[in-house]
Amino acid sequence: MKKWSGGTLILALAMILVLRYSFMESHPQKQSPFGFFKDLSENGTRLEGNDISRPAQLPEILEHSKRPRLISVEGVDGLYSWSDISEAESRVKLVWSQMQHLISRSDSLPETAQGVKEASIAWKDLVATLEKEKSLSAINNSLYLNDTEDQNCPFSFSVLNSTSLTNGSLKFPCGLVQDSSISIVGIPTEHNGSFQIELVGSQLPGELDSPVILHYNVSLQGDSLMRDPVILQNTWTADHGWGVEERCPANAASGNTKVDGLVRCNEQVGGTIRDETVNGSQLSSRKLLVSKGSGHISYSFPFVEGHPFTATLWVGVDGFHMTVNGRHETSFAYRERLEPWLVSGVRVAGGLDVLSFLANGLPVIEDPGLVVDVKYLKAPPVPKKRLLLLVGVFSTGNNFERRMAIRRSWMQYEAIRSGDVAVRFFIGLHKNGQVNVELWKEAQRYGDIQLMPFVDYYSLITLKTIAICFFGTKILPAKYIMKTDDDAFVRIDQVLSILKEKKVSDGLLYGLISFDSTPHRDKDSKWYISEKEWPHASYPPWAHGPGYIISRDIAKFIVQGHQERNLKLFKLEDVAMGIWVEQYKKRGRKVHYMTDDRFHNAGCESDYILAHYQGPRLMLCLWEKLQKEHQPICCE
Repeated sequence: MKKWSGGTLILALAMILVLRYSFMESHPQKQSPFGFFKDLSENGTRLEGNDISRPAQLPEILEHSKRPRLISVEGVDGLYSWSDISEAESRVKLVWSQMQHLISRSDSLPETAQGVKEASIAWKDLVATLEKEKSLSAINNSLYLNDTEDQNCPFSFSVLNSTSLTNGSLKFPCGLVQDSSISIVGIPTEHNGSFQIELVGSQLPGELDSPVILHYNVSLQGDSLMRDPVILQNTWTADHGWGVEERCPANAASGNTKVDGLVRCNEQVGGTIRDETVNGSQLSSRKLLVSKGSGHISYSFPFVEGHPFTATLWVGVDGFHMTVNGRHETSFAYRERLEPWLVSGVRVAGGLDVLSFLANGLPVIEDPGLVVDVKYLKAPPVPKKRLLLLVGVFSTGNNFERRMAIRRSWMQYEAIRSGDVAVRFFIGLHKNGQVNVELWKEAQRYGDIQLMPFVDYYSLITLKTIAICFFGTKILPAKYIMKTDDDAFVRIDQVLSILKEKKVSDGLLYGLISFDSTPHRDKDSKWYISEKEWPHASYPPWAHGPGYIISRDIAKFIVQGHQERNLKLFKLEDVAMGIWVEQYKKRGRKVHYMTDDRFHNAGCESDYILAHYQGPRLMLCLWEKLQKEHQPICCE
């Protein structure tokens, strides 16, 4: 009886194992990319076979009890729905399901909740607009109705006087980009003795008012702090109110740090002089510099009541700059969540009679009807084998021209066209609905864009770095993964040659590496880091952000670490990579820090591998020189 019972038990266990094995085998062995990522969205984290080995929990990484929690973030549900677009269209949001785990961390990056909430509103608006356009296109028998209409993002436009402005304001259809400019010819009037020029952002449904990205206030009679004329600059948002005011002339205690190499306040602005008479007329302004005898008058303060002026407000790399009558007067550094690409319009108020207004250098899309070489600009098919290199390019929604310049220049390398190297642009959603529509069409047309489920704030760019690592280990597996910017020219052939020569396949960080750097503790710095964010006196080695390469094993470590929430989030993305590589090293892995000063992070020099701050014109020029002269010669 005991033998019979034992045999029955063994038989029952065998049947259970067979049934379990059968159920496992009954699952489809092949699954479309759409189905795979849909499962990710619905079921959470999913790992491929032996793709990532689970690391041991060491003290250098966060212990389980100290890991950040997953929290609920308001307004994210609509972002992860797969029913709103087709399977083919969904390829632009392949990493969204994984981003949900980053976005929902209790230690999330600054402005994450706001950026996600705004992205959710923008996404719903975009989907509704696309549905409307599809309905219209079905009637008109065309793919997108707007493709046959006048261009939606003009390079420039102008108005002649104040009456042409709508309630004193003028909209920019697709915002501003670097080198955009706004020129105003006007005459200060007696009204209140002051006038204001404001750059405003888009106002999403539910927001109290548009954010003021730059408030430029000219007070001809002075203010409560001083009797002399003064220029005040500031920002405003509904949730934070007014920021810290910057004054020009500046008081001695405020200092005069530079923005893009230009002083925040021209030292010639201000200065008290005695009244003078020119050609028999008494001039009472204390802000007039008089050249005796000639009758010539020049003003130390750039704006004078009743006198016409020409002012140009232009967009730099790190801030806004105002030139009046040909002289630089003020500069204003960008503030978090108030970057220039979020500007949607300008408004003028107070005592100013506007004679003319010109906006120039605005972001413009290339007319699809005039692009005869689309098939040579589209992302080529990727072979089934593993890529040699994935290049993730940081870009923003309305940088259309930069992306087209890259497609026409270094994305034409044979290694990219053959499919050995893949290039993808990683772009956050925009608060400007028109920008999102044009970006969506661009993504479908060229197949090289990955959208991010948040608005493109500078403080959130580290999330893009993690998204690139996920993309290069899970979606388009690659031996090496590179991060770069949309204003960087990369000699892909030289990068591949060096990687082949060095033969480092594991533990690689390659770029222009900083081995001895300290956190910026100055609150006015763009890279300010508080002691709470980084309490240590120095950073571990890190590679400068315009371009660096990591090996696949480091990318897998980063993906796994963030899935398990035991890697630190840090808002400076290039330094963050250095921190993660250091954690990788503390687990007993060997790291090869390969520095190369031919990765130029502030311009171009001969024999470059990477040249930074290259606009579309320079990008195409560099490519032309390589094709004709076969040498890396700069174009400045």
